[in-house]
Amino acid sequence: MEGIICYGPMCFVQMSSTDPKLFGFAEFLSGLALMVLAWTIADVRYRFRIRTAPLPLQGITFFGMTALGVLALATDLWRAQEWFVPVGPLNPTIWQALMGVLFLLTFLLWAWFAFIKPPVYGRLNSQRFARVLYRAILNGSQEELAVVADELTHSVDKLIHFGREERERYPNSPAPPKLKKVEEFANAILLLIADARFCRAIVAYSPRTALAIFEDVAKTKKYRLPIETFAKNIVLEAIGNKDSFLYHEESGYKSGLLGYHKPLTSVMFGNAEMAENISTLLDPDGVKMMDWDYKQWEAYCRIVLLTLEDFISKGYQRQAFVFFRAKGHLEYALGDLYRLDGVEAVGRNDEPSCKLRAIVDFIKDAIRLLDKKPIPKGIRLKRSEHQDLDTIYDMIAGLMFEVIYSASTVTSPRGTCWRIQHNSVWTDLFCSARESGEATQIIHFKFRRLVYDEITRMNDFVNFKGAKILGYCLNVMGLEAKRERLHSNLALHKAVLAWTKKYYAWVYSENPAVAEACLMAGWTYDKRNLRLVLTYPAEGLRRKPGRFYFSVDQVQKP
Repeated sequence: MEGIICYGPMCFVQMSSTDPKLFGFAEFLSGLALMVLAWTIADVRYRFRIRTAPLPLQGITFFGMTALGVLALATDLWRAQEWFVPVGPLNPTIWQALMGVLFLLTFLLWAWFAFIKPPVYGRLNSQRFARVLYRAILNGSQEELAVVADELTHSVDKLIHFGREERERYPNSPAPPKLKKVEEFANAILLLIADARFCRAIVAYSPRTALAIFEDVAKTKKYRLPIETFAKNIVLEAIGNKDSFLYHEESGYKSGLLGYHKPLTSVMFGNAEMAENISTLLDPDGVKMMDWDYKQWEAYCRIVLLTLEDFISKGYQRQAFVFFRAKGHLEYALGDLYRLDGVEAVGRNDEPSCKLRAIVDFIKDAIRLLDKKPIPKGIRLKRSEHQDLDTIYDMIAGLMFEVIYSASTVTSPRGTCWRIQHNSVWTDLFCSARESGEATQIIHFKFRRLVYDEITRMNDFVNFKGAKILGYCLNVMGLEAKRERLHSNLALHKAVLAWTKKYYAWVYSENPAVAEACLMAGWTYDKRNLRLVLTYPAEGLRRKPGRFYFSVDQVQKP
């Protein structure tokens, strides 16, 4: 047959330049131009997906396009020169069709991972996933991190699944087994996403990523994964950003449905077991907390209350160590209350005053939660000598004690001293004593014991702290113990007055400066007549100053 050459069983046929053309070099260039355009204009999200795919798509695409380009060019050259090709089932038309199919499959493979099925972390892409995420966080672009944070949500369950808990115990082997590659990179990624810039992007643009992480941790109870730093930075960024979920989930009255459901705050902070194991949830960073304003302290109080509510509901009242550091932070929030000392006019929105109001409200809410539950067995009014850990009741009583100690630093003028010590603290903490439950009675008893013990400690060592507490009690309770609406502290009032009458002159003889520290604005000590004098200034309808006297005993050593 003309145009056919055979060499034994192998035959060749001459191509014709007029043969049908399905896929040639010109078509390849046109298609490649469109693909390059698509790759060029793809945003951060799709580039991240392509780079983290379980297959090396960039390499496959490059080498595949190179091979197809060379084959398409060679095919066009063969046709133009009308060279011979082997005779068989793979004729020139089918050959071009196969090249077109390969070109289409390359594009579809890229589109599949970029649009249809975004890749997730797994055994095939663990190293690639970690490398791409590392570069994105290293660059630090907030726009890029916002997208990457959102994309990370798809891989959270796999990261938690493959992550290996730290300090894991292996009783049957001398050392824990070596981490697999996928486990090693999972742990590395959990440490990597703790970067403060990445946490800032999560809080601002993709809070659902944090929601997914803490939901999976709570579900699997893998609390010892290396996520403490991540939890710390998420809390700090959420409190620092007043447009974050912590403020939008404040209450239903202010935020609507999200305020009632609290989807993220309830997952992160409504699990006492998780807060106990991931300590940084309630103990983020004491140094950075120093700069918080009262709004941020209010947010912190809300998350501690959420944890406390779950803590109480599960009957953990006897082991309250999860709240010890939270209590310390709340005490520190009152450290600048002394700035109001000597200030004539204290506004309702003054920072120290607002912080005080936030802590007092926290105490009231915490006691209200405890009142809803029965007192667990083993809770004693008096702390036993063998009791190593404070109960939740001891913790709240201790916080109340520190609140009044901080309030005792505001000693003048008389109006400011009274508003802070009596109106903002004493009345708020004890005004509803008659309607209180068993928890309130226990906490108040422990509080009174702390106060009285601190005062009587001056029997052994005259000190300014005991003097401040004594001065606070005298100022808010007065010089005469009598039954009134706030009768729950009547026994304390009588005990304080009895101790003052018996030992105040001795304290003055030992250290006059400490004795003076017991006296708030309007109080003086008449040494000659052995009496305390409370003077009310002439104001309003009172034309003359009012004076009340409290006689003290002669100097006698305890």
